[in-house]
Amino acid sequence: MGMLCAVSFNRYGRLYYLDPGALTPQVGDKVLVPTDDGPEVAECVWAAQWVSEDTDGFPKLVGLAGEEDLRRDEALRRRKAEAKVAAKRLIRAHGLPMKVVAVDHVLGSGEGGERSTVYFTAPHRVDFRSLVRDLGATLHCRVELRQLSARDSARVQGGIGSCGRDLCCATFLTDFEPVTIRMAKDQDLPLNPLRISGACGRLMCCLKYEHPLYQRFQESAPAVGSRVTTPEGDGRVVGHSVPRDSVTVRLDAGGSRCSCSRASVCAPRQAHDQHYNP
Repeated sequence: MGMLCAVSFNRYGRLYYLDPGALTPQVGDKVLVPTDDGPEVAECVWAAQWVSEDTDGFPKLVGLAGEEDLRRDEALRRRKAEAKVAAKRLIRAHGLPMKVVAVDHVLGSGEGGERSTVYFTAPHRVDFRSLVRDLGATLHCRVELRQLSARDSARVQGGIGSCGRDLCCATFLTDFEPVTIRMAKDQDLPLNPLRISGACGRLMCCLKYEHPLYQRFQESAPAVGSRVTTPEGDGRVVGHSVPRDSVTVRLDAGGSRCSCSRASVCAPRQAHDQHYNP
């Protein structure tokens, strides 16, 4: 058991959880977060509080940001904006099919000196050697270009999903797990790309969240078209409702439909009831 707080480097960006140590940051406080390139300024969006999980593996806050740290952070953001504008302008000048997604900049004081990393998307591999030279001459620092996949691009940019909430990949997802069209079929979703695709244009990651529930349901529920005995009489299964854990049955008597729980029509449950409740 220990204490954790959550910080974000950008407004509505990904949350990072850290051990506050002896500090007690409040919401809105600027704090210093350890990174590979040294401490960086972030905003506390979740005040430090006790949690039941073990916090030994979480990084610790370096401290609260001072005036010098805030000035350095402002200069860093300004350099990022300048690099992004320059990259877009030079990409147009070179006529390259590239789209700038984000820019990361490291101020020159540590090992390797000042450098900018430009993240971009493109429909195919791009020869950007001349672009790197021109960017380096314009920004007066070392420049790296890194191509992102569609999913990574959505993670970096963020956005709002069809559910009305922030994208999962931009908030809490750490790894992209395989998502297949079979998952959409198993959940009886319309195979319309506009309905089952996320902001990245790929299948929505949330298709995987409920898929195990549908698999367990299909293992024990009677298939559509099979005959079953319900508390209201015999009939034939015409539909499933996995969220309600029920099946829809068309009764032989009168052709009316009724909704029954999966347990009341599955063979193992009926055999159990007949054995123990004759």
